[in-house]
Amino acid sequence: MLVFGLVALTAAVSASAIAYWLNRDAVLTRTQDATLDEFRKALKDDTDPLPSRPTCTELRDAALRMADNTQKYEVLLISRTADGKSCSAASDKDLFTLDVVPASLRHAVDQKRSVDQGNTSPYHLYWQRITLDGTPYLVGGATVNGGGPTGYLLKSLDTERQDLNSLAWSLGIATALALIGAALLAQAAAATVLRPVQRLGEAAHRLGEGHLDTRLQVSGSDELANLSHTFNRAAERLQKRVAELSAREASSRRFVADMSHELRTPLTAITAVTEVLEEEADSLDPMIAPAVQLVVSETRRLNDLVENLMEVTRFDAGTARLVLDDVDVADQVTACIDARAWLDAVELDAARGIVARLDPRRLDVILANLIGNALKHGGSPVRVSVRTETEDEEELLIKVRDHGPGIPEDVLPHVFDRFYKASASRPRSEGSGLGLSIAMENAHIHGGDISAANSAEGGAVFTLRLPMDASRIVADGAGDEPDGKGDSGAKGDGTAKGRGKEGGS
Repeated sequence: MLVFGLVALTAAVSASAIAYWLNRDAVLTRTQDATLDEFRKALKDDTDPLPSRPTCTELRDAALRMADNTQKYEVLLISRTADGKSCSAASDKDLFTLDVVPASLRHAVDQKRSVDQGNTSPYHLYWQRITLDGTPYLVGGATVNGGGPTGYLLKSLDTERQDLNSLAWSLGIATALALIGAALLAQAAAATVLRPVQRLGEAAHRLGEGHLDTRLQVSGSDELANLSHTFNRAAERLQKRVAELSAREASSRRFVADMSHELRTPLTAITAVTEVLEEEADSLDPMIAPAVQLVVSETRRLNDLVENLMEVTRFDAGTARLVLDDVDVADQVTACIDARAWLDAVELDAARGIVARLDPRRLDVILANLIGNALKHGGSPVRVSVRTETEDEEELLIKVRDHGPGIPEDVLPHVFDRFYKASASRPRSEGSGLGLSIAMENAHIHGGDISAANSAEGGAVFTLRLPMDASRIVADGAGDEPDGKGDSGAKGDGTAKGRGKEGGS
């Protein structure tokens, strides 16, 4: 509408200005020509009977006769009298005096030119437009050829100015009407063309945000209607395709969950048998002892893998919940390290008294994976520091740093990916590749995050950021979880951990 309005305004103003100036020139030229022609004729007719040296009375009578005209102009006659004095006679001496006539015009009127083939008269008629007390006037003058008096006219152009002002108002009203018409035309164009395009853009935006049920209302049979039909068909196919993929993904998650659940029963029995075999390892035949030890370790590994898979399926299904409690972070880190017999290999830098409202079980999972990963793939000593940081809101900052070779740059973006292992030649490493992924999920469910980087002093640094109070996350829909639900796959023995060389085992 703005573009339509600007175009219409520019066109209307241009047309009105051109029309005004053309009419102004025509009105003034017509009035000017008629007045000068009549003055020229009257100056000749009324001054010819005068003697060469007329009296002032004769000049005044001639001026009054000349002023009695159809063009309604005043006359001023100037001549030499018989006694050699100059006489100035005006038809209206109060309005028209010689002082009113511009000096340049007087000079041009009095100037005598040579008569030749190109100039047949020594004197010519000149004119000029002036303003007196805000009123426009036409001033003209000429000297009678052959020794006659000099005559001037003064005609008011106030009537022409009023006519031109009326014309200007009319053109202004026409311009306003043209602008209103352009606005209405723009409104019609917006309703028929631009608004459907805008609705199409908004629908595409909503579709891009995931609202797959977005559809356009179609009316008419023009190109925009065809485009709307095409959009609706594409959105419908996309919705069906996404629904199919979501169903397949849900089916896959159910399969993994069901499989993990079904594996737990036989694994429980196998684990019990392996524990018996491990207790009797010293009394076994040396030839079968290595095989028994292999069965024991692989059974434990399989048990951890099943636990991790069940935890992952809970995250994917959105059933993982927080069980919040007030946690002294220093005590929690110490308990995590002590439970896994890592006290000799880990340095703790944490002030007591830092209390955060978190899920202690999930925090233990995160710490177990990060510290165990650092011990396995980094190098002792592993340093754990606990700090608080305040920006927009207070948050907990836990850094786990090792003294190993660090993480290769091409591995850094993938350390939290599921089942990612940096070395393809070691697919059967001790870990499952799920530990860091589960740690990241547990951080996210708290409303936090984990980042991995290499320290400038050597070694890798994992930084855990958590809110000091995760109650807001629960209030936003996470909800509390009954005790015993949502336990993490890492059971505190450090087997569900890893990063760097094997990317997260």
